[in-house]
Amino acid sequence: MARQPKKVTDKTVMDASCPSPSPSRFAAGEDPVKRGQILDGAKRVFMKLGFDAASMNDVTREAGVSKGTIYVYFDSKEDLFAALIEREKGRLTETLRDILADSHDVEDGLRRFGIAFARQILVGDMIPAMRTVLGVVDRMPGLCRRFLSAAPANARTVLEAFLRRKMAEGALKSVDEELAARQFIDLATGTYFKLKLFNEIKTVPDQTEIDRVVDSAIYVFMAAYGPDRTT
Repeated sequence: MARQPKKVTDKTVMDASCPSPSPSRFAAGEDPVKRGQILDGAKRVFMKLGFDAASMNDVTREAGVSKGTIYVYFDSKEDLFAALIEREKGRLTETLRDILADSHDVEDGLRRFGIAFARQILVGDMIPAMRTVLGVVDRMPGLCRRFLSAAPANARTVLEAFLRRKMAEGALKSVDEELAARQFIDLATGTYFKLKLFNEIKTVPDQTEIDRVVDSAIYVFMAAYGPDRTT
């Protein structure tokens, strides 16, 4: 008896054209898009409410995820806030690293670094984040240490690497690059940092004023650390 051809049905077509979904590309808690979504929501909540007033429920609503999902990625509110701080530090660090990588002249690199860092203080999220950290310093000293950590993502260590290169090239004196980096950052941004931290700056200085402060910092820095000019 001849074998009858298999009857084609709508279900057969659907099964052939729509294969079973494959497992997720990422293990639980490893999806970078979902993690970023949670951190973005947390940033808005912490900036609006502060650390103590914010809750994980607030973050879940703002981020548009379930409470179960958020705890897959972060163990606690403290862990979430620390991860947010690390991400924001990392973004600033990469920006500054790119600036210095493109700067072949020492004064040009210092100028571009100083202006970018000053603007981060004046219009970025650094100061609001630092105020939040200072508010919990007695209860969460570990979080404060992470905020000020030198590694792996820190603007000062990026500047130190740049200074070491310039010392090797003879564009700067061979000195303690960590101390030199701290001094330049303080020269270029110290006044703005303190004034902004204590809410004494009501309006952002214009670019001409920022340039004047940074150029003055470079003048002082190079007077101390520039190469000896012998005749």
